[in-house]
Amino acid sequence: MAGMNAITGEGPLITATELATAVAGGRPPVLLDVRYRLGGPPGRPLYEAGHVPGAVYVDLDAELAAPPGAGGRHPLPAVADFGAAMRRAGVRADRPVVVYDDGQGWAAARAWWLLRWTGHPEVRVLDGGLPAWDGPLEQGAVAPDGAGDFTPRPDGGGMALLDAGAAAALARSGLLLDARAGERYRGETEPIDPVAGHIPGAVSAPTTENVLPDGRFRPAEELAGRFKRLGAADAAEVGVYCGSGVSAAQQVLALEIAGIPAALYAGSWSEWCADPARPVATGPDHG
Repeated sequence: MAGMNAITGEGPLITATELATAVAGGRPPVLLDVRYRLGGPPGRPLYEAGHVPGAVYVDLDAELAAPPGAGGRHPLPAVADFGAAMRRAGVRADRPVVVYDDGQGWAAARAWWLLRWTGHPEVRVLDGGLPAWDGPLEQGAVAPDGAGDFTPRPDGGGMALLDAGAAAALARSGLLLDARAGERYRGETEPIDPVAGHIPGAVSAPTTENVLPDGRFRPAEELAGRFKRLGAADAAEVGVYCGSGVSAAQQVLALEIAGIPAALYAGSWSEWCADPARPVATGPDHG
């Protein structure tokens, strides 16, 4: 859409400097603060204590996921519920969106993926999250700058989605990456889900290796080299899963930075291992 790239540039990331310029402009992007940490403090008090000026808080558990159940710990939200949440946050189809979290990139990537999957044309993630922002902070809750009008259309943004059967098939025919920590993949420990191990045929690819020590993503050429070593160059298709579909979205984002399209298995390990009929592999990476 005309003028949108003039604000946000190209690619899935935006730097803090670029965001500061956009915020200072006459029509800044819609800003979503999606700070979230599994088992950590709630994101809203952190948001109200200080956020990028103009940012609206979005709750991952309540607005970027459905209640836990057979579909995993963080199933995708119902499309209508997600659309209503985005409109409450002021998201418009004709206005760029920038999402950020506390720097790990997981929650921001979940929001990025959902918006892309449902057809929003211009969504970017603040590289490095709030720790990278060196501008002023605003306190308290913020009302959206105008009413949102975004109507989600699943599959409208070219983002591929896998179910359990498709993930199992991709592990055989292409490259299925497991974004969790290596010890969880190998089945040495499982602090969250009831079964340890991984989907047979999946390759271990922890998300921690996608980012630099300061939380910013590694350069595109480094990420491309990493995924090539993992087998992406030889795979017809690439898919990603994690524990509940959140950190896997960060891996899909890293793959996009590297120029590699990838599908997301949103149910991930928490859905897979809930069915005792599904096979479980343990041990070192054999992919």
